[in-house]
Amino acid sequence: MMRRLSCRGLPVLLLLLLLTYLSADHCHQTCTSGHPLHVGSSELASDGGVEITTSSTGYKNILESVETDVSCASKYKNWKNRPHSVSISEFGAVGDGKTLNTHAFENAMFYLRTYADKGGVQLYIPAGRWLTGSIKLISHLTLFLENEATILGSQDLNDYPVIPGLPSYGRGRELPGPRHRSLINGEGLEDVVITGDNGTIDGQGAVWWNAFQNKTLDYTRGHLVELIDSKDILISNLTFRDSPFWTIHPVYCRNVVVKDMTLLAPLNSPNTDGIDPDSSQYVCIEDCYISVGDDAIAIKSGWDEYGTAYGMPSQHIDIRRIVVHSETSAGIAFGSEMSGGISDVKVDHMMIFGARWGIRFKTGPGRGGYIRNITVDNVNMRSVNTAIAFTGNYGEHPDENWNRTDYPVIENVLIENIVGEDITHAGLFLGLPESPFLNIHLANIALDTKSESEDWNCSSVAGTYFFVWPQPCPDFTKEELKT
Repeated sequence: MMRRLSCRGLPVLLLLLLLTYLSADHCHQTCTSGHPLHVGSSELASDGGVEITTSSTGYKNILESVETDVSCASKYKNWKNRPHSVSISEFGAVGDGKTLNTHAFENAMFYLRTYADKGGVQLYIPAGRWLTGSIKLISHLTLFLENEATILGSQDLNDYPVIPGLPSYGRGRELPGPRHRSLINGEGLEDVVITGDNGTIDGQGAVWWNAFQNKTLDYTRGHLVELIDSKDILISNLTFRDSPFWTIHPVYCRNVVVKDMTLLAPLNSPNTDGIDPDSSQYVCIEDCYISVGDDAIAIKSGWDEYGTAYGMPSQHIDIRRIVVHSETSAGIAFGSEMSGGISDVKVDHMMIFGARWGIRFKTGPGRGGYIRNITVDNVNMRSVNTAIAFTGNYGEHPDENWNRTDYPVIENVLIENIVGEDITHAGLFLGLPESPFLNIHLANIALDTKSESEDWNCSSVAGTYFFVWPQPCPDFTKEELKT
């Protein structure tokens, strides 16, 4: 039997959840996995003029300390120990916020490749402000940022090489042709950890936002972190801020964990999505605070005919214990680029406040693909314009070759245990007559709405509801309580 929710308990539930999240955020600010350079007994070795720290005991598995029955991160235990560590300073980098350190990072990556068959290596970033252009990572690497260490993205667009568009997009996302490489990036990698003692990676994105808004960009903006066709990735215990474009973009990846992160950008910064898993499988996102200028989390899988041809879905994704703020967009979004398909996604325990949309599914003709087998559970919302939105006629297209009759499929979606306070509109379900939204289930939903018009707006949708207030459209069939 589904759980019944009392409307009278809404403020208390909101308060309790907020306190829980504040406690989690406090731990993020103060709890660490240990100092990177002093683990167990160690000795210093010199190799080619670079000081290497060798630990005889190895590093504690970075996920062991968070293993619980409610942590999706505990599924992934194949992170390799790092028996070696070296500081970026050893490669001539200067952390004064003015010296450009791109070559120092390039030299570090070239040199540290030699440790791939020796258990991998940690590149240690000490306190300071380390200015750099685009950095290309290597496999079997831990990039560790000490507390008060900041990697600063260069504000010179020439420090970000131009690379081809992704094959599942057919071009740059914003402009035809190629795109800029991301600040932190890599392709074809395995066993990569980006972590620290609450250090910061700052994209200094204002120069990019201004160029975008003034229409002076020649190529699509890069992301703060983008990993392509890679596996066994951990991103944790850091603050990412002011990304030029999407903040974290794993694309064609497998076995990805993003946890204990703070992602920040001005609420009016264009397209600064938080975390966008794209044509990726087995992804865990948990215990994060996200306040950005677009969707906090958006699951994607390619764009129109290019995404269909590439044919790589996003699936087996767990998202839990997330607090989000997004005045211009959604707390959690599916699409709109979803032509390769999205399935088997579980969202559990989110708090969404000050958002335009709470839970949003967006797609349109020409996308093709599917969104199915989705569960969104235990979500609290406050000051949200539209709590739940399914839109079937959304989005632009990469070129004029998109298939006008390639309709998306949205089916088998469960949204339950949702509490909303200060909600303007309960929701909308606007499917396509050619491809209605099917088998949509709403359960245990209580939304305190202030709309003077219809609370729900529905067309081309079919589903059921159980204990939902305000009562949904007639398109939804009421399920009776079974005794």
